[in-house]
Amino acid sequence: MSSITRRRALGVAAGAAGAAAGLAAAGSATAAAPRATAAEPVPASFDEVYQGRRIKGGPSHGGDHHGGHHGGGYSVTIDGRELHVMRNADGTWISVINHYEPVATPRALARAAVRELQGAPLVPLTLA
Repeated sequence: MSSITRRRALGVAAGAAGAAAGLAAAGSATAAAPRATAAEPVPASFDEVYQGRRIKGGPSHGGDHHGGHHGGGYSVTIDGRELHVMRNADGTWISVINHYEPVATPRALARAAVRELQGAPLVPLTLA
């Protein structure tokens, strides 16, 4: 015997409405993100001191720790230590420091990592 209560019916309806709202919000956020194209140029190189830390970025030549395959041929260092970076399909960039906060450029990524480190040294990423 099926005994659907008003509470269950309202719970199912609320869950469906919440899921639809979440999908709509995700769709609008995705639409606002920049899209990468096959012909998109490599970001400009940079070398600066930001909040007392030397940050550098530029095209990698395969000599870095990961061969540049995650960063799309681009490497970033903070005080001479490699910051593992990765370019997303939508053209944004993430790192091991701020993996869930994509940014538009590698320079912005390096600056965000410096702020997040709060003066702590960058420890090399080792995969054991």
